[in-house]
Amino acid sequence: MLKFNVIVAVSKNFGIGFKGGLPWKLKSELRYFSETTKRVLDSTKRNVVIMGRKTYFGIPLSNRPLRNRLNIVLSTTLNKASELPEEVLLQPNLEATMKFLEDNNTLKSSIENIWIIGGASVFKEAMASKRCHRLYITEIQSSFESDVFLPKIPNDFQQIIPGPEVPQRLQVENCVCFNYKVLEKRQ
Repeated sequence: MLKFNVIVAVSKNFGIGFKGGLPWKLKSELRYFSETTKRVLDSTKRNVVIMGRKTYFGIPLSNRPLRNRLNIVLSTTLNKASELPEEVLLQPNLEATMKFLEDNNTLKSSIENIWIIGGASVFKEAMASKRCHRLYITEIQSSFESDVFLPKIPNDFQQIIPGPEVPQRLQVENCVCFNYKVLEKRQ
């Protein structure tokens, strides 16, 4: 069974989005997101990023689709031919996406990691799934005006000591403090 990880930045008031974008401007956090979701051990493979429609269209046009990753958008309302670039896949929901990836041997063999990158309803479905392995969370130590919020993290996740690729000290940028942590789902 294919598994996936979730990656999310969340403010003290559980905000994850505001007016179709991020509530904060933290270049180093975006760099961490980019490096983490691109990182592969096998250079012949690539990672997948799965997101909802609003998350996809919240990415600045110049940055979408996210480079060097297979982008999959979850939506039941989008028209693939007219609204998404050819290289972006469209799927109706998370479980259908995972089954699609499992059933396509060529695609499956070219993938190293699968990342769920938002939004709120996709995070909720992902965290409840038996396929969810880890949550990579950026905890922003300030509250920001937000209109999208992270759903409650289920109790079956526990914090683990992350690998060396996850910074362990407190980060500060633009007078905003934040830190990274990793939670793993108990089996």
